[in-house]
Amino acid sequence: MSEKLPLIDDAQLAHLRTWLGKSQSTPDLITPAPVRSLSATFDRDDAPPLAGTELPPLWHWLYFLPHAKQSEIGPDGHPTRGGFLPPVPLPRRMWAGGRLTWETGNPLAVGQEVERVSTIKSVNHKAGRSGELLFVVVEHRYSNAHGLALTEEHDIVFREAAEPGAPEPTPQKPPLAGEEAWSRTIVPDDVLLFRYSALTFNGHRIHYDRKYVTEVEGYPGLIVHGPLIATLLQDVLRRNLPDAKVRRFAFKAVRPTFDLNAFSVHGKPSADGKTVELWAQDHDGWLTMQGTAELA
Repeated sequence: MSEKLPLIDDAQLAHLRTWLGKSQSTPDLITPAPVRSLSATFDRDDAPPLAGTELPPLWHWLYFLPHAKQSEIGPDGHPTRGGFLPPVPLPRRMWAGGRLTWETGNPLAVGQEVERVSTIKSVNHKAGRSGELLFVVVEHRYSNAHGLALTEEHDIVFREAAEPGAPEPTPQKPPLAGEEAWSRTIVPDDVLLFRYSALTFNGHRIHYDRKYVTEVEGYPGLIVHGPLIATLLQDVLRRNLPDAKVRRFAFKAVRPTFDLNAFSVHGKPSADGKTVELWAQDHDGWLTMQGTAELA
């Protein structure tokens, strides 16, 4: 049997790395309608957002959305690659995690005009048991009239298409399983996934096109958005510590979550109250996402 040729060779990787340092600026106005809509989607009873209402942690993802023309959409429902993001020749794209730091004295709030400056910080190639991977880290800096409000590093992973019989990553139990102080069960039905896709103008077909996600990308069901799960982790913190101010949050997606079963989000504050461990697990109890929030 001939050795499989890499999908990304040295020359291609060098080309992809020419995107390093590429930057773009996106302005947006923080309007109240998306806040009301996500509050309803999360079954919250928040007061109607008014000018000056602070955005809860990660709700800035409702803004600064890509507005690619319909003719510029690729086969997976995302904008075609090769614009701001490099043209990675791997078909599966996932939100792998991120790190965020808020300037707690200068929160993002409804009514503000905000500019996001995004920069490609790294492009790294790796070959693993499940095939080739390419990791792209994008830095976002959000500034309002008072200056810098939020710095974010966004990890994106591109993967090979699934092959029959390919090894699955070994599942792991949450390190703090059974020690949670808070828990909430989420039913990721088609409507929840559709509403979040609509709120974030996310056309990625893995979240709503069952035929595509199972037959083309080889997953067993619709995939729950990584940023949706991360926002639900912050939401369980907010429900239990409503007055807390989050200074930093780092999170990592560990395992895909599918719409086939309910999943749950959990939290455990540290003894000194300075940090909160947050995690999500699937119906079998396997860890799907974990993160740490540092409180101001």
